[in-house]
Amino acid sequence: MKIEPILPGSYYHIYNQGVNRENIFFEEMNYGYFLKLYEKYISTIADTYAYCLMPNHFHLLVKIKDIDIKSQDYPQAILRISSTNSQFSKFFNSYAKSINKSYNRTGSLFIHPFKRKKINSEKYLIQLIIYIHFNPQNHGFENDFRNYTYSSYHKIVRQDNTFIAGEKVLEWFDGIDNFIDCHRIQRPLNP
Repeated sequence: MKIEPILPGSYYHIYNQGVNRENIFFEEMNYGYFLKLYEKYISTIADTYAYCLMPNHFHLLVKIKDIDIKSQDYPQAILRISSTNSQFSKFFNSYAKSINKSYNRTGSLFIHPFKRKKINSEKYLIQLIIYIHFNPQNHGFENDFRNYTYSSYHKIVRQDNTFIAGEKVLEWFDGIDNFIDCHRIQRPLNP
């Protein structure tokens, strides 16, 4: 399996699941802790446009922050790219260690390496956001995705001041009304 490199200035669908499809979230507080660690490790290197956390897997839509090559020499730019991969590793390892300690388990929590798909068009970004938000309904975790707590859908609709780049998302959808309508009438793709 070819692993997509994570490059500055690029959008990615990042997703993963528990080893053997086991749960990665065992109780409510795990979701909040995952997001807290995510913000700590990933918000410095990426902008986040959508997420959904389900008991045994998650989906993220991110854009890796650009590197200003003019203000940095080449070795520093390479170091920054390496640091991006390191930040994801630190994030996943930190969460897994905490879960292992809290629930008296050992070994890997997530499948390695985490999956990522580079996104190259705004149309696909829009479809992917809908897909991510529909995920709990598609997998039977909720009858109506709008009732699901652990996704960015309500954060974007309420325009909560979080790490989600909701203003940019609403810009892609031409406003909040169209964002809501597209989620109501469009069937999400299966990326």
